[in-house]
Amino acid sequence: MYLKSLTLRGFKSFASATTLKFEPGICAVVGPNGSGKSNVVDALAWVMGEQGAKNLRGGKMEDVIFAGAGERKPLGRAEVTLTIDNSDGALPIEYREVSVTRRMFRDGASEYEINGSRARLMDIQELLSDSSIGREMHVIVGQGRLAQILESRPEDRRAFIEEAAGVLKHRRRKEKAQRKLVGMQANLDRLNDLTAELRRQLKPLARQAEAAQRAATVQADVRDARLRLAGHRVVELQKELNSAESQARVLLEKVEIVTEQLEEAIAQQAEVDDLLAEATPHAESAQQLWFELSALAERVAATQRIASDRASSIQEVPYSGPDPDLLENKAERADREYQELAESAEIARERLEAILEEVLQLEEVSSAAEQEHLAQVRAIADKREGVVRLLALEESQRKQVELAQSEVSRLNETSQDSSRRLRELVNEKTTVDESVSQLHAEMSPLNELYRQTTTESETSEKRLEQLRVQRSSIDKLVSRLESRIETLTATMQVPTKENALAGLDECVPIGSKIRPHPGAEKAVSAALGRFTEALAAVAFPTEVLNNIDTNSVARTIVVTSAGSDDWRMDADLPSGASWLLDHIDMDRDIHGAITRVLADVVWVPNIGTGQTLIDQDPRLRVVTSEGTMLGQGWAELGSGGYSSVEAASHISAAESELAVARAQLEELSGALEGAQHAAAEARVAAARATAALKDHQHRISEAEKDSFRLQQQQDVLEQQHRQATEQCTKAESRMNRLQEEWEEIKDRLDRASDDDVPEEPSSVARDQAASALAHTKSMEMEARLNLRVAEERAENAQGKGEGLRRQATYERQAKIRHEQAMELRLQKSRLAATVAEGADTLAQRVSRALDKAATEKSLAIAERTRLAAQSANAKDTVNALQNQLNRLSDTAHASEIAQSQSQVRLEEAQEKLVEQLGVPIKDLLRDYTPESDFDVNAERARLKQAEKDLSALGKVNPLALEEFKALEERYDFLSNQLADVEQARQDLGGVIEDVDAKILQLFTDAWRDVEAEFPKVFTTLFPGGEGRLILTEPEDMLATGIEVEARPPGKKVKRLSLLSGGEKSLTALAMLVAIFRARPSPFYVMDEVEAALDDVNLRRLIALFEELRKDSQLIVITHQKPTMDVANVLYGVTMRGDGITRVISQRMSPDALAVVQGES
Repeated sequence: MYLKSLTLRGFKSFASATTLKFEPGICAVVGPNGSGKSNVVDALAWVMGEQGAKNLRGGKMEDVIFAGAGERKPLGRAEVTLTIDNSDGALPIEYREVSVTRRMFRDGASEYEINGSRARLMDIQELLSDSSIGREMHVIVGQGRLAQILESRPEDRRAFIEEAAGVLKHRRRKEKAQRKLVGMQANLDRLNDLTAELRRQLKPLARQAEAAQRAATVQADVRDARLRLAGHRVVELQKELNSAESQARVLLEKVEIVTEQLEEAIAQQAEVDDLLAEATPHAESAQQLWFELSALAERVAATQRIASDRASSIQEVPYSGPDPDLLENKAERADREYQELAESAEIARERLEAILEEVLQLEEVSSAAEQEHLAQVRAIADKREGVVRLLALEESQRKQVELAQSEVSRLNETSQDSSRRLRELVNEKTTVDESVSQLHAEMSPLNELYRQTTTESETSEKRLEQLRVQRSSIDKLVSRLESRIETLTATMQVPTKENALAGLDECVPIGSKIRPHPGAEKAVSAALGRFTEALAAVAFPTEVLNNIDTNSVARTIVVTSAGSDDWRMDADLPSGASWLLDHIDMDRDIHGAITRVLADVVWVPNIGTGQTLIDQDPRLRVVTSEGTMLGQGWAELGSGGYSSVEAASHISAAESELAVARAQLEELSGALEGAQHAAAEARVAAARATAALKDHQHRISEAEKDSFRLQQQQDVLEQQHRQATEQCTKAESRMNRLQEEWEEIKDRLDRASDDDVPEEPSSVARDQAASALAHTKSMEMEARLNLRVAEERAENAQGKGEGLRRQATYERQAKIRHEQAMELRLQKSRLAATVAEGADTLAQRVSRALDKAATEKSLAIAERTRLAAQSANAKDTVNALQNQLNRLSDTAHASEIAQSQSQVRLEEAQEKLVEQLGVPIKDLLRDYTPESDFDVNAERARLKQAEKDLSALGKVNPLALEEFKALEERYDFLSNQLADVEQARQDLGGVIEDVDAKILQLFTDAWRDVEAEFPKVFTTLFPGGEGRLILTEPEDMLATGIEVEARPPGKKVKRLSLLSGGEKSLTALAMLVAIFRARPSPFYVMDEVEAALDDVNLRRLIALFEELRKDSQLIVITHQKPTMDVANVLYGVTMRGDGITRVISQRMSPDALAVVQGES
């Protein structure tokens, strides 16, 4: 067996189909680095089942697919086919040539084939494992594998020997058996639990089965006794019904005779009633006319009295207010007085102004005299002190004046600049303040709009929420009503079990034709009894009854009577009691039948009243609002489900409520839709108003910030301007003062130089000027006082004239209004006189009409009285006949009721028999009709004893027998299954023991052979060195690991980590070659295993290759020329710039040369 060929399609760098045809012996694959040589090794490992992407030098398995290069696009799949020559039958398959194919797609899907047939990965691995090729791939020694062998754990090294010895398939069998054993143990535990539970249940169930068998026998005796007693009861009820039917026929004939007499009397009464009906409206209209005319006469008389009183009570009244013309004259006099006073005030003002001018002149004269006096005093002093000091003082003062002038100029400029800046700032702040004022003015309508839209939005939301709550409430009400109608309708369904009437269109539930008044539903349902579930077939009663197969129909009441019957029993009813028929509305086609059923039923307020009424008249039955029925010696009470009559009444009420609710729901839906639109619009409007308000508030805030900032700047500038102005003013004052002092010094200097200066100053002129000024100021005070008095008098006079003029205007308007009112009152007086004259004429006409109407009223009332007497006589005759007919009808109806009651009792007994015993009436009467010697008491005693025996048995499980048999069968089945599982478990344990023995034998034999070969191979590679393999746990051959000891020649180290790279490679190769010799494989793949060896060690390794070539095929990836020299075939691998691998092969034998090239 050897590898015959390898075909690659889209695998890594092999883009196109490339086939490598191998030969026995050594096949060397050569080529430059990166050309794709190792991809050949990866392809071999991949096609033989390698599952680790890292072992294939990739990150994920999809990396083996050609990824594209240059202009070649990526491929969608990778495929490798390995063809093996199986001529020697090494593979357990009946083919001389075996092809193994592996295919992978971009989506991760994989396919495996053996000779073109679909296979599983496990199939390929098991096929190759028989040739000592397993998942460890010890026959493929890739790059870095040698170091991995030495650095791996002892247990991992054991796997190489196991794979070569063919142990892996046995280990898989053992693992599979162990997994089955674990699963089998869970099933075994479950079976044990089930069988234990069944054993616990069997004993009590056996006792229940025995009791059920005994109960079945007793129940048969109970049923037989009940059937015999039921047959006796049915026969007795049939006899009672036949007797009641004969009595009813006789009474009905008498009722027909009296009915004819009553109809004649009723016809006569109808004629009189017609005449009375014609006379009554005439009398009533005549009386009404008399009443209306009497009222009209009274109203006319009252109108006449009122009009006369009003005409005589109105008189002309003159105006009593003051004369407006006199008031205007007084106002003119007041105006003239004011003019005079104003002229006097003006004269006083002119005199004051003249005095003020004189005061100013005298003040100037007095000041000049004072200055002159001071100058004379200083001149005398200066002359005494000398001129030199004045000259120095004048020069100093002149310099101070010049400095003061410079300071004033500077401060003036500063003040003007601050004033200009202040004006600009004031203008800017004025503009901003105006903007703020305008924004505040615009804020009010925005606030109003915001409040309005917010209020509208809140109102809309509240209205919307109210509508939603109302709609939800009505939705719930509709759902409840629909559910109630559906439930009540279900209770009204016609029974369909063995009922041929259910499918007939002519039959309808009687409940749909009866409508009890509110509050009477339970009473009507109780009184009708079984008739509540009756059917009405009044359209074609004969055809319906003839077409029914009574054998297939459950017992049912069918109402077939048409027409109406208003007959009532003759009985005196106490206060609060009334005939039940008066509280029922029904269709006319069932009126007669229902009337006969309920003619003797009285509706009473309570049981006490009903019992009293029954004691007085035993013929009657009474019923209360709660549905309690009472009769002579019996009572029926209790609660139950709705009858069809109650259900129909409740359905009708619910449908009415449902219609109203749906109408309200439609109205609310429209209102809700409108409210939603309104709410949405209100929300949008509110949002817009809010946004506008916030934007406006932001603008106001910004403007106010600007205004505040400008105000602060203005305050600062005003402060600076005030300071500059004050400084300027002070500087000017100082400059003026200095200049005055300078002028004064110059004047003093001039005076000091004058020789005419007297020795002492004169004060006469100064005193004269002061005296004149004081006199003039006293005159000024007097003039001011006169001016104030004149102005006050003028102001008082001016106000008085205006007041008189306004009073005159008001009085003139009041006089005009009084004249208009008097004219209107006179007009009303004339109108009232006219009305009084018309009312007198109308009163005379009304009086004549009233007399005529009184006469007609008397005649009409007399005629109506006569006809009423005739009608009363006819009514008495009808009542007498009616009473006679009622008595007969009561008797006949009582007989019919007795007949109906007998019929009902018979039907109830039959229905109860069918429901409780499940035996049709015909079968009962056929099989259980009592004989003449039938003993009822003995049969009842028999039934009682059987029921006693059945009660003594207690509660019985009727299904116990069937359950016991089923449980017993299941227990037997599970017991057998448990035994089978136990046996299978033991068999699996034996299989595992056999597999362990086989593994132990195969591994032990392989270990001994490998242990013997390793020193030989090691000494071949390391002449003079020592090496051996050691078991880590010799006592446990199934779990032991393998340690390697190697000591190259000239070294005493035994630790593998202290060896050089080449020594490590040779040691690993020594172990592999020992395995190859001990358990040869058909082929081996070496990927650059000699890369780290020198020429001497390379020659030694090649010698081992040549030795292995005798029994196995070697595929070697190499760069070493010596290795190429010993190869039988060379495969040249190259890669151009397009990134695609190409292969060229050459057979190295001298007699033949072949070149095969594959491109992609």
